[in-house]
Amino acid sequence: MQAKPISAEAKVDLQLEIGHLLLIDVVGYSKLLVNEQIELLQQLNRIVRHTKCFQVAEKADKLIRVPTGDGMALLFFRSPEEPAQCALEISEALKDHPQIRLRMGIHSGPVNPVTDVNDRINVAGAGINVAQRVMDCGDAGHILLSSHVADDLVQYRHWQPHLHNLGECEVKHGLRLNLFNLYKNDLGNPAVPEKLRGRKRWRQNSGVAIRPVGPPRWSKSIIMVALLLSAVAFAVSLSIFLRRGPVKPAGSESSASVLLPEKSIAVLPFENLSDDKQNAYFIDGVQDEILTDLAKVADLKVISRTSVMQYKASVHRNVRDIARELGVSHILEGTAQRVGDRVRVSAQLIDARTDTHLWAEHYERDLADVFAIESELAEKIVAQLKSRFSPEEKAALEKPPTADLAAYDLYLRAKDLIANINFISGRERLLQAVAWLDDAVKRDPKFFLAYYRLATAHDLIYFYGLDRTEKRLSLARAAIDAASHLEPQRGEIRLAQAQHFYWGYLDHDRALDELAVAQRLLPNDADGFVLAGFIERRRGHWDQSMQNFNRALDVDPRNAPLLQQIAISYSYQRLYREAANLLDRALAISPNDTDVRMQRAEVELDWHADRKPLHETIKSIIDEDPRAAAGLADDWFWLALIENDLSEADRAVAVMAPAGTRDISVNFPRSWCEGLVARERGDAVGARRAFLAAQDEVEKTVRQQPAYGEPLCVLGMIRAALGRNAEAIRQGQQALVLVPASRDFLNNGLLAEYLAVIYAWTGEKDRALEQLRNLAQTPSPINYGSLRLHPYWKPLRGDPRFEQIVRSLAPK
Repeated sequence: MQAKPISAEAKVDLQLEIGHLLLIDVVGYSKLLVNEQIELLQQLNRIVRHTKCFQVAEKADKLIRVPTGDGMALLFFRSPEEPAQCALEISEALKDHPQIRLRMGIHSGPVNPVTDVNDRINVAGAGINVAQRVMDCGDAGHILLSSHVADDLVQYRHWQPHLHNLGECEVKHGLRLNLFNLYKNDLGNPAVPEKLRGRKRWRQNSGVAIRPVGPPRWSKSIIMVALLLSAVAFAVSLSIFLRRGPVKPAGSESSASVLLPEKSIAVLPFENLSDDKQNAYFIDGVQDEILTDLAKVADLKVISRTSVMQYKASVHRNVRDIARELGVSHILEGTAQRVGDRVRVSAQLIDARTDTHLWAEHYERDLADVFAIESELAEKIVAQLKSRFSPEEKAALEKPPTADLAAYDLYLRAKDLIANINFISGRERLLQAVAWLDDAVKRDPKFFLAYYRLATAHDLIYFYGLDRTEKRLSLARAAIDAASHLEPQRGEIRLAQAQHFYWGYLDHDRALDELAVAQRLLPNDADGFVLAGFIERRRGHWDQSMQNFNRALDVDPRNAPLLQQIAISYSYQRLYREAANLLDRALAISPNDTDVRMQRAEVELDWHADRKPLHETIKSIIDEDPRAAAGLADDWFWLALIENDLSEADRAVAVMAPAGTRDISVNFPRSWCEGLVARERGDAVGARRAFLAAQDEVEKTVRQQPAYGEPLCVLGMIRAALGRNAEAIRQGQQALVLVPASRDFLNNGLLAEYLAVIYAWTGEKDRALEQLRNLAQTPSPINYGSLRLHPYWKPLRGDPRFEQIVRSLAPK
């Protein structure tokens, strides 16, 4: 029978396009009973449909889903990031479903949507075949990627640390796929897949590109050419391997190599060789200025100062370990010495992968030339890493920050203070930073960076509630205007504007508009990504917030306060296992940090209603340093009330500052705490006296700042305690109006919780329970430990509806 030519119409039907595929397979599916198979697939379908990536792609009509009997295939069409991110989201959700064991494979390639016999969309093409074989190489928990996808993702910093080269896996017809394993934190499976452990099936990647999967139909001449090219490639890769030396496993990771970007560097703190140790800030400034110059280069990955400063006290530095911890391939270290009007600087650049010293430079010049030395070193590093400056970057590099070294020293002191202040502690030190920066700009009215930091300090003072006045915002605005007048094109101007719009006005849209420009101009500045993470979190956009926080961690991986903030996000979503893991990471970085230790113990209280870790942590910290008691008075007091230990509560109140206790952004004066203790003791007269004192104090704040919702909520709580029920309810409700969820999701949830308390205390049980039920169904500060133990909820305990809410939040 003569073959018919393919018609033009048939050719048109073959609509090949590039799809980004995620294949999902249930491990052990065939061993399940039929009803167990049905239930499992129904659960899996729900999990997949609820992932953000699935919903966004489906809404945009850019998703094809195909059932595969014991799993499914998802085809995305916009970015190779989509299937990878979706796989991580599925892995995250599976923590609550340990009975579902999946393996996943990801590949980008040509696909052809076709209609099957049931008139449903199905998929054919080489892309689906390769994705199937990628997945087949994995075990339970694995997320495997073809090198085709990994090559695309590795160009992005937020993916690089999580892509681990496995080498080659032999599949059908004796062909091999070059695979990468995707895992991060506790998502994915870090173990080498079983199929890759045998020598015949696995070898470390040699740099040879993936061979196409299909039946081999080569002529002898092609085979000879292929063998010759393979031999050349093997020889080249072998020489590279020998130059680099053996690859050491990183921590608990498998022996698969971790990709380190070639154009990446960490500038370690310079050793101070000066006899006068008062020059420490000056020496830190040498390192800081080099780091700042390099961070302006979009072509480089430069680790932020917070992460590198932790190596300042290291006596013996292992550059390979440091590079692995920071995710970079190069390290700059050096010494500096200030003697009178002279400065000596020595620096060496090291390829940390091989511990090879690429070059060393030594300078001895007049003190006034220190900024020129720093610029020269930055330019030499950029050239060595085969990177390049834009004309704007080079111009900024060559301009010294100030000609007044005394002003520069004040600036460095203030910058260090601001960098070590967060929402949890140290807010009052901002006033000292302002004083130093005011002195700096008086000495040098053209000191751009000092104005930038001054604006930051004023805005933070307002945001943290130390001074919620228009005058404070005006001071921030004046500093921004002064900086903008000096250098209007600098990225710091856009970052300062974003901070001002957010911290001063919670104007999310304008802040994000400014950040979009700032992030482009300041590619290695973690502050911009952190701020974007905060903004998206306040909008209730949890996925976007986490993406920005992860971008920040990429250039600032050992920033313990940032890890704390991300843990807060997880706790708000009641993802306590993830919060605990992050805080354990923060403790590994700062094991003696009181705030981190307390926060880690509080996770156990919120998660399991377990008081013991917090009790032991407080006792341990006070035993180590009795002076720390005042800093712990807040948590110490609440724990004592939870444990009904009123003598301990008295001791906590005795060392508490008059400002009292703080719950994120809500301040209760010390007199409020005194009233609670008296009430628990049955002292109605003492309780009323303390609550009236608290009322007088908070009323002053409400009169001065009538649009400030948090103190109005506190006033409502006080009036509920005093039995002024109608006023209490009205003020609690008005506070929510002043802090709407659309503007501030975090604090709206907090004030909604306190409104539930007001309802409970004023006898409005039904309204209190309705409020709690709503909060329990969304990310909010409501948690199992609080409802189980906190004395606030005594009026509701025993009500079956309340107990049902408590059970719904119990750890699974």
